[in-house]
Amino acid sequence: MLFYLCNACNFTAFARLQLNLRSRMKLSWPIAVFYTYLCFFASGSYSSIENFHQAFPIIEPDPGHTKLRLSREGLEAIEKITTPIAAVAVIGPYRSGKSFTLNQLLSLSCDEGFGVGHMRDTKTKGIWVWGTPVEMDINGVKTSVFYLDTEGFESIGKSNVYDDRIFALAAVMSSVLIYNLPETIREADISRLSFAVELAEEFYGRFKGQDVAFEPAKLLWLIQRDFLQGKSVQEMVDEALRRVPNSNGDKNIDQVNQIRDSLAIMGDNSTAFSLPQPHLQRTKLCDMKDAELDPLYVKKRERLKEVVTSIIRPKIVQGKSLNGKEFVSFLEQILDALNKGEIPSTGSLVEVFNKGILERCLKLYNERMAKLVLPMPRESLQKAHVEHRQAAMNVFDEQHFGRHHAKKSVDKLDEEIEKVYKNIMLANEYQSSKLCEALYTRCEDKMDHLQVLRLPSMAKFNAGFIQCNQSFHGECVGPSKINYETRMMKMLEKSKSSFIKDYNHRLFNWLVAFSLFMVVVGRFVIKFILVEIGAWILFIFLETYTRMFWSAESLYYNPVWHFIVAAWETLVYSPILDLDRWAIPVCVMAVIFVVYWRCYGRRKHGPMLLLPMYSNPKDRHRTE
Repeated sequence: MLFYLCNACNFTAFARLQLNLRSRMKLSWPIAVFYTYLCFFASGSYSSIENFHQAFPIIEPDPGHTKLRLSREGLEAIEKITTPIAAVAVIGPYRSGKSFTLNQLLSLSCDEGFGVGHMRDTKTKGIWVWGTPVEMDINGVKTSVFYLDTEGFESIGKSNVYDDRIFALAAVMSSVLIYNLPETIREADISRLSFAVELAEEFYGRFKGQDVAFEPAKLLWLIQRDFLQGKSVQEMVDEALRRVPNSNGDKNIDQVNQIRDSLAIMGDNSTAFSLPQPHLQRTKLCDMKDAELDPLYVKKRERLKEVVTSIIRPKIVQGKSLNGKEFVSFLEQILDALNKGEIPSTGSLVEVFNKGILERCLKLYNERMAKLVLPMPRESLQKAHVEHRQAAMNVFDEQHFGRHHAKKSVDKLDEEIEKVYKNIMLANEYQSSKLCEALYTRCEDKMDHLQVLRLPSMAKFNAGFIQCNQSFHGECVGPSKINYETRMMKMLEKSKSSFIKDYNHRLFNWLVAFSLFMVVVGRFVIKFILVEIGAWILFIFLETYTRMFWSAESLYYNPVWHFIVAAWETLVYSPILDLDRWAIPVCVMAVIFVVYWRCYGRRKHGPMLLLPMYSNPKDRHRTE
């Protein structure tokens, strides 16, 4: 029962079912009201249009009657179309016969087609669409053609801005724009075309003869009057578009003359057509058959259908035709742009159409800049930025819309690129600082390690100093390099000065200790008197020289000391052997060798291996 309730067709059915439920199920009023609410909600949420053979609103005015908004009811008729779409819109003054003309083009009566003014008392608010499109084959492409009826200009209770928005939206969304004018062409009618002219200059003129990215509607001047004798409608249009002399320099006349000049230039994008009045009794037109209408009107009407059909083309936006859903999305973008400012402008439309191109160009710049390996020198980053920015600008220049209003989009693209570039510069500085800090810390640790070598070596320190300096200069890149180079030089100079200061002192102490050690070794271990004598000579030289000249510093300038230092450096550090690294293993091997020689060498090899200066006389006598 609840399912049946939720699929009821109208409020009468809802009320009737509610009463039945209350009487049969003896429900209380709150429960009945709750069921009614469920039915209303379900019908509002899930209802869909079943009969598309009628007119629907797609654009309606806001409560203030100044701006426009979408009407979802009519958009459903468009969204279901999967083939390319074309739209024929009729615009013109209030009660100029637009709705009747559309019904005639669609071969519809007033009862089933668009409502005619005197029948519905100006029910055409905003823009209406005929729900059933006319299927046409245009250059081998199946195209669905929608016919649009627009609210008339200059009616009571509306602002000029509202009329401008209706005209602008019709001019942008349609493929054919029929400008329905009664009797003649006025100055106000020409002035209203300023928006269409700007569209043609901004969009169509740029891509003429190429793969058109956005082409505004073909303009069809439709003049309906009883007498056109003496001149054709095209001559009448040409005369109306002829420049008006302006000797007094009136700004309004200048503005209209500029529109006239532009309309003359876009002559191949416009067509003129005359249509006589169908009958003198205009209020009874809806009740008349074709046989009752003026035969000339019927003949011209059929010719008008052929003219309209010949100039219809699928709506092309950004290089592709639009299906129903894409057309609605396009309509939403246009409506949002036209509602932005106090008055509709082509500049706002240019921004909408350039938005996607701007995003693609910005993405191109981002992708190219993302391939850069940071950190890198500031000059190289600047060069890459200029190169990739120019590439993005070239793509934008090739694809962008608008001639006069594109500068704002260019400035915005440049601004967005600069924002990205600033972020990349910050990232480059961070990565540079991070890398250089790591290299600086590594060099600092290495210098600290060289300061505390077990066996001090100037050659090893210099080798480490040069390697550290070269690796820093080669690997540290980016904007932070200059600052870290200064810190690096100060640190290296300080480390070198400290090392040189301690080097001679540590080496002197090492040599003193080494001489005493060799005295013990030469006398008691290897028992080689020459080793002992050499060690004593070194010890006496070091001690007596410092006592004679009062300080050890004076020793460091002595040639003998230089010879000792050279010998020490050769012994301690060389490209082949780093004694500081291998000191412990070498000492262990030496101890093992000495122990082995002292314990087993004599018994195995005899007294020949004993050094003669310390040979035992008793042993020598027994040997004899």
